[in-house]
Amino acid sequence: MLVEEVMSTELVTCDVDASVRDAAERMLRNRVGSVIVTDGGSPAGIATEADALHAGYATDDPFSAIPLRKAMTSPVATIQPTMTLRTATDRMRSEGVKKLVVVEDMRPVGIVTTQDVVDNYAGIRREVRDLASDAANWSNRNDRLDD
Repeated sequence: MLVEEVMSTELVTCDVDASVRDAAERMLRNRVGSVIVTDGGSPAGIATEADALHAGYATDDPFSAIPLRKAMTSPVATIQPTMTLRTATDRMRSEGVKKLVVVEDMRPVGIVTTQDVVDNYAGIRREVRDLASDAANWSNRNDRLDD
């Protein structure tokens, strides 16, 4: 299964020069847990609910006074839409993230999350079962050819 089959394409973005309040407002309005932070259209980072809370707690400043660039996680972990979900989950695990920004030519085109993987678990299991069946059939066919 490919990333493009499960990714969300309705992106919520915020400019790198915005405030944490701007990012929090977009997350709340769109009912998402993160915004992709862009700089000139390219992903510069990602800001999550946890990033906003941490920034507010650490600085003891109002969200409107905290620059988003100071609160975001950067560099952002990315993946291409044509990569497999296996590659995506391996990257999430190795980079310690729950979300990957999907990019084409360094333009964000989607986001894939651990929740997307969970939501598509049945399809992933079906694909694994089909691959195992194909491999068994191929092996049986080769065994018959050897006889």
